[in-house]
Formats: sequence, C-alpha cells, structure tokens
Amino acid sequence: MNVLSSNPAARAAVRQGVSVSVATGLYGISFGALSVAAGLGLGPTMALSLLMFSGGSQFALVGVIGAAGTPVAAVATAALLGLRNTLYGAVVSPLLQVRGWRRLAAAHLTIDESTAVAAAQPEPAASRIGFWVTGVGVFVLWNAFVLLGALAGDALGDPRAWGLDAAAAAAFLALVWPRLAPRRAQLVAGLAVVATAALIPFVPPGIPVLAAAAVAVVVGLVTPAGPGTVVAPEKETVP
Repeated sequence: MNVLSSNPAARAAVRQGVSVSVATGLYGISFGALSVAAGLGLGPTMALSLLMFSGGSQFALVGVIGAAGTPVAAVATAALLGLRNTLYGAVVSPLLQVRGWRRLAAAHLTIDESTAVAAAQPEPAASRIGFWVTGVGVFVLWNAFVLLGALAGDALGDPRAWGLDAAAAAAFLALVWPRLAPRRAQLVAGLAVVATAALIPFVPPGIPVLAAAAVAVVVGLVTPAGPGTVVAPEKETVP
C-alpha cells in the first residue's frame, strides 16, 4: 500500500491491470458457451480453463473439436499457439525475479495480457505490480465468466442461433488485425490464407491451422526481421 501511495507509476500499473482484466474476463462468457456447445461439458470446460489458462489455445482446441477435428489436431493446434507463452517467460522473468512457488505461480499467469502490462511499465516495481494485478485479475475473472458462459450455454441451446459459432473467428480477427500494418505481416497473412483455403477441402479440421503456422515459420526463416524491428507481446482480448 505504501508503494502505491508514493509511486504514481505503480498506481498507473494497477489501473491498467484492472482494466485489462475486466475486458478480458468478460470475453470468457463466449468461450464457456462455445466449449459446452462443442460437447466438452461443464467439468472439462472448467478444467481446461483453469489448467491451460491461455485464451487463444483454448479457443483453438474447442474450435477444432467443434468442427469434428481429430484429438491430435486439436491438441497440436492448441500447443502451437501456447508456445508463445514460453517465449513471454524470457520477457517477464528478469522483471519479476521470483523463486520457489512464486515462480510456478508466475509461470501459470504469464499470458499475453500480463506480459504486455508488465513490459509497458517504466520501472521494475511498477512492472511487477502490473504483472501480478493483471495475471491474477484475468485468472479470476476469466474463469468466473467461463463458468457463467458454460452454464448459460446449456440454456441457450444451439449457439448458431445467437451467432456464438462465429465468436472464436471474430476474436482471432480482432487479435490479428492491428498487427497487419507491416508489409511482412501482410505477406505472412496472405500466404497463410492461401495455404489454409487450399487445404480445407482435403484435410481434417485443424490441419489447415497448422499449415498456416508453418507458413509463418518458413517466412520468418527466409525473410528475418530487419534491424531495429521490435516484436512486442501482442495483447489479446482472451488469455
């Protein structure tokens, strides 16, 4: 409390963390409803949300399952998207400098939002506060609203009647759109779309997503980012 009262940067970090947590948590309603509609059930939906705790990976897994994809494709797609959280650890670890059980807790809370808020702060103390406020806030609110969405999903029935079947696609579009300004990003997006559209009629659901990711990897290897390019952690509307 003394740190907050005497440090404007820390107070700003708290405000940012709370606002991001509320915005992200509310979107959990969509995931809960979609997961139940895909056939996972309330228990598996909550277990997935509590233990995986990565919105992009959760939506990807449920999307592949809902499209009758294979379990291998669903897990592979979710795992591929979850790899970015491992890279975020290299960003937040020097800022947090935690040990023991706090290190395990920090690893679980290292998501797009907590990393972005922590990295945006001007000083280490504010970074640590921003990380924990955002990480804990998103975890609590996300899971609370996932539960609400899962319970409501049973009452809503067919999600297509409410447009919820398009929620995951809309979320990914909103996530990607602001990052398509550079020509290199436009090239990756264009090639990924072509590869995905070409494979959809011939392969099981989930495989085109992996192919699109492979396109991005190949482009990254062939045309590495130029000098001075900064890759910042992207901010998701979901953990």
